[in-house]
Amino acid sequence: MRLYLKFLGIHVRSAMQYKSSFFATVFGQLLTSFSALLVIFFVTERYNEVGGFTYQQILLCASVVWAAFALSECFFRGFDMFPSMIGNGEFDRALLRPCNEIFLVLCSKLELTRLGRLIQAAMMLIYALPRCGVSWTLPRILVLVFMLLGGMAAFSGLFLIYAALSFFTLDGLEFMNIFTDGGREHGAYPFAVYGKPVLTLLTCIIPLACFQYWPLTWLLGQNNSLLCALAPAACFIFLIPCVLLWKFGLRHYKSTGS
Repeated sequence: MRLYLKFLGIHVRSAMQYKSSFFATVFGQLLTSFSALLVIFFVTERYNEVGGFTYQQILLCASVVWAAFALSECFFRGFDMFPSMIGNGEFDRALLRPCNEIFLVLCSKLELTRLGRLIQAAMMLIYALPRCGVSWTLPRILVLVFMLLGGMAAFSGLFLIYAALSFFTLDGLEFMNIFTDGGREHGAYPFAVYGKPVLTLLTCIIPLACFQYWPLTWLLGQNNSLLCALAPAACFIFLIPCVLLWKFGLRHYKSTGS
């Protein structure tokens, strides 16, 4: 942890060398998220509710997904940029250091400007909490925090898969954006509105619904099963095959020779 905090301090000091640029980029990220919020507003304004969920309930859902994605992009950006690390030989140097390679990739890039999206998500969450129809108790607050942590784990696992596939090819990996950026955009609405096949895929294969839809139904009283409240745990289990795929790719990695 001490070493990670040192890396974090380096990235913060680097960003603060150009304060105007940093805060302008943060504000730009905030505006980008605000445009997505307007889409939700106009859709619910026209149809009153979507899939049985009101505007405030959708805001609760969207804020959790967007906050989880923003945190993953902020602190796990190194895996998203991993193909460039391989291409320029930086990963070869990382392998020579007496430290875990996952930790070094994790610390290689921190996208602090994504805090703009996190601010937007926090504002949405603050607005939705007292208006979404949930009677907030300590267990429900803990489940909400569990949803955020589970979402961060799920998106981070997807970034790790992206990085692991880079051991075999540096091209053609854009399909992963279906689950990362696509998961963020489509996660603005409960995944059940896209149909049962999509919900099944995002529950059993890519556990995005495990931190979004199922615990949301428990919070709203639509499902009283304790499994729904504990569903975000599947996101942490999802990290196990992600790490194994990384290890498999690392065993087959050949140096760039640079």
